[in-house]
Amino acid sequence: MSRPSPEVLAKLTPVLTKRWLTPDAWDIDVYEQLDGYAALRKALKYTPDEVISFMKESGHRGRGGAGFPTGVKWSFVPKEDGKPHYLVVNADEGEPGTCKDLPLMMNDPHSLIEGMIIACWALHSQKAFIYIRGEAVHAARRLRNAVAQAKQRGYLGKNILNSGMDLDIVVHSGAGAYICGEETALLDSLEGFRGQPRLRPPFPAAAGLYAQPTNINNVGTIASVPHIVLGGADWWKSLGSENAAGTMIYSLSGRVKNPGQYECGMGITLRELLELAGGMEDGHDLKFFTPGGSSTPVLTADHQDVPLDFDNVAKAGSILGTTALMIYSDADSPVYCAYRWVKFYAHESCGKCTPCREGNYWLTRLYKRILSGQGTYEDLDTLLDASENINGRAFCALGDGAAACVTSSIQHFKQDYIDLIEGHRRPLLDATDLVGAH
Repeated sequence: MSRPSPEVLAKLTPVLTKRWLTPDAWDIDVYEQLDGYAALRKALKYTPDEVISFMKESGHRGRGGAGFPTGVKWSFVPKEDGKPHYLVVNADEGEPGTCKDLPLMMNDPHSLIEGMIIACWALHSQKAFIYIRGEAVHAARRLRNAVAQAKQRGYLGKNILNSGMDLDIVVHSGAGAYICGEETALLDSLEGFRGQPRLRPPFPAAAGLYAQPTNINNVGTIASVPHIVLGGADWWKSLGSENAAGTMIYSLSGRVKNPGQYECGMGITLRELLELAGGMEDGHDLKFFTPGGSSTPVLTADHQDVPLDFDNVAKAGSILGTTALMIYSDADSPVYCAYRWVKFYAHESCGKCTPCREGNYWLTRLYKRILSGQGTYEDLDTLLDASENINGRAFCALGDGAAACVTSSIQHFKQDYIDLIEGHRRPLLDATDLVGAH
């Protein structure tokens, strides 16, 4: 296996991942030895408004998928309204292929805690929550231990570091519902209700958790904050590309020799990431990939030189999403992949809105028919028609994600569908029990 070139190797930029290989990095003693809570002390010397202005200046954008400017999002929370303000961290990492937040919480939980304290200082918040996926048992234990340690050291509780700031953090484990990764469904679940998206407006910044002003951020978004405060806005901007400051943890899986997490400056290309990962598996050539998990439109081998940042991926026709790059080769069927993704969305649909509930059910049946060798040309039109009736018409982005994997796979690989319909490729599913099954 050839080693990456020095130029490509230099693109590895450990910031959020820099402590991961340090023994006992999750312990507060080790964290404090490695600049832990220094950023908090620095931030408390400034007013909340100054911290928000600094975050705007840094160009930091959300790491949860949408890429919305963090400082701008913080500024949406009303000031001096006399209401309690809440910060909620979305740690319900359930997007297929996504695995960047879990190792961060496992290996460096205090970076998230410190980032939350700084954010709460800026938001005038005295109560914060981490909503973590129920299956992430070990990560939840690490977080709860980190919260307890931070409280013992005076970083949480009353009058934090004599600043006059009070703050408590609650770690709440969900029950494994993918829909609770949607921020308003997360809020309903956190309040004790069934996790279902809310109709907006009102938006969470005005009426979120318990109908109070709430700011919701991804794990990576908040864990980056201490590094930005210590390094400075210009330093953070220097690590990324235009309009995409800082680093991103890119999660590579699939047909690569060394799958895993690769933290690089925003704007690295898939070709460079594949070189860092040792290349494609022997005997496999790149055919298609997801730039940000299964809910983002697939891209092809022709896109492997697209800079992986928010704007350039959007220009290529997809979404950066959670930077979960699932890599597929010429040995993989894009039709079968789309089926598995749609099947997942059909299973995880909360059922609140008709387009998603009914649409994904019928998409799954259509795919079963095509993959079993019983499809027709009309089925392709029906797939596109059903997707059009889901996209933009559901309460949340779950429906959009399902439609995206269907339409993009047909756009780029229509011949693969036709080969199955015309019998040029053997069926990939058993023809038995097609009716009524998901």
